[in-house]
Order: sequence, then C-alpha cells, then structure tokens
Amino acid sequence: MDGVLLLHKPAGMTSHDCVFRIRRLLHIKKVGHTGTLDPDVSGVLPICVGKATRIAEFLTGATKTYEGEVTLGVATTTEDASGEVVEIKKVTRDIERNEIEEVFRRLTGEIVQTPPMYSAVKVNGKKLYEYARAGIEVERPMRTVTIHQLVLLDEKETFSGDTVSFRFRVTCSKGTYVRTLAVMIGEHLGYPAHMSHLIRTASGPFTLEQCSTFADVEKHAEAGEIEKLLLPIEKALFHLPKYQINDKVAEKVKNGAVLPLPHLLQSLDGPVLVVDERNEALALYSKHPSKPQLIKPLKVFC
Repeated sequence: MDGVLLLHKPAGMTSHDCVFRIRRLLHIKKVGHTGTLDPDVSGVLPICVGKATRIAEFLTGATKTYEGEVTLGVATTTEDASGEVVEIKKVTRDIERNEIEEVFRRLTGEIVQTPPMYSAVKVNGKKLYEYARAGIEVERPMRTVTIHQLVLLDEKETFSGDTVSFRFRVTCSKGTYVRTLAVMIGEHLGYPAHMSHLIRTASGPFTLEQCSTFADVEKHAEAGEIEKLLLPIEKALFHLPKYQINDKVAEKVKNGAVLPLPHLLQSLDGPVLVVDERNEALALYSKHPSKPQLIKPLKVFC
C-alpha cells in the first residue's frame, strides 16, 4: 500500500491527528503529512503512505493557495479566531475597496514575516507555542516569504461597521503564515486584525476537488479498495523530469547504482524521477556532486 492520499482535512484536527487516524484506518505505520495545517484550517493536506513517505520532502516546497477572511477591529493571541482577544478598536470609518487592493499590491512579492508566538517554529530547541503557553515572550526569527498573488474576493466597493470583514485568495510560498498576513493587512489599514476563516484550496498541483474526506477513506478501507484513493508515486511527482529505463538497468537502480547522465537531462537542476518500462517509479536521482556526467540515487522506492 504505497501512494499519496489527498485528504480534505477538516477544521478542528491537527495534521498529526489526521496522520494518526489514517494509520488506524489503513492499519499501516508508515504515514506522514507534507506540511502542517493549523487546527482551525481545513483543506488540501497530502498524506504520504508506505514508500511514498520517502517523497514527502519533494512535495512540501510547493506553492500553496488559500481562501480566507480578514476581520479588522479585533486582534487575538493566535492571530486567528481561536485565540483570546487582546485588542479591540472599533472601525470608525469606511474602508474603501481601492484601499484594500492597494494594500494587497504592497504585500505582493517578497515580504518579511515574524512567525506568531502560537506556531511550531523552534527557538533554542523549543517550539514557540510552548513558550506562549508558559507566558514567556522570546525573540522570534524573521523569515522572507513570497506572496505570488493576493486577490480581494468580495465585490463590495465600501466596507463599514464596528468590525469589518472581507474575503481574499492568496497564492504563496512554503512557510508563509497566512494569519500573520491577515494581521499585516490590518496594520496597513490602521486597525488590529485577525484571520477569521481559512481554507487551503491547493497545495502545489493538488486541488481541493481531488481530495477525499475521512468518510471516503473509511468507506474504501472497509471495502478493501483504498488503493483507488492513492496517487501512485509517479503521478504525485509528475512535475519532475522523467527518465525511463529498461528492465536490465532497473535491476541496477534497485541496488542503488550510479548511472550515466542522459543527454536529454544535461541541463538537469534538481531531482529526476526514474521509471521502468511500465512507467512505475523506481527512484529519484540527481546529478553527482563531483562527477557531472553521472547521476546518483537520492531515494530508491523498490
């Protein structure tokens, strides 16, 4: 049982909770996720099963797309709706659509974020949320992330009220804290803010429409048809260049042999997926560090 399960993670569960439940449903220990989703956030969570756990690192770096909601006028400890309220400031003026869109333009591209205290980023070997729960404030490392696209989804021209909420879609790089982005949007508009709703609609090439729910997983597991929900390794890595070999060379690959660099892959910059004559994934290879005309194995699946 090997492959990638595209799970529609429900709100209220941690990514680890999802992994634990999949392990129980499939009766398999080798299960891992490809990037943490906060408990309040639902959406696309690729889960690697069996030999596919070896490719998790090649799926985590992909861009992510989210649809969410910013609420101005209220700040929370966790920067989302689950935290304790720490600041309230009534919105005393109309917020115009063009104002929001101008802020979105300013926040598109490379930006610097400070991870929230309630996050899994480690400082001195300890996770930030552990410090936060103990009431200890520590200096947090800033990180540069990329906002590829930030779009206002609401069609109103003017937003008003004691608090103001509006929906957005963001496509961003790995490591982006969307709840921190919501806070930054509020800062640019002059108000405390938090992320009041969020769903991940895509993780790299994988979309919400492709995902299975836990109900789907339970149904297929009971029928002994879970393989129908698993993407084979070669399909999960379809975005990588592919090198097809014959069965004779495949035997060498299974033993971790170094191979000549194919002419078509001379400009190779990153891993290549080696497949057999049946187009099934055998291994991931990359350029040899000291012998540029050779490729060496990174991960062998067989």
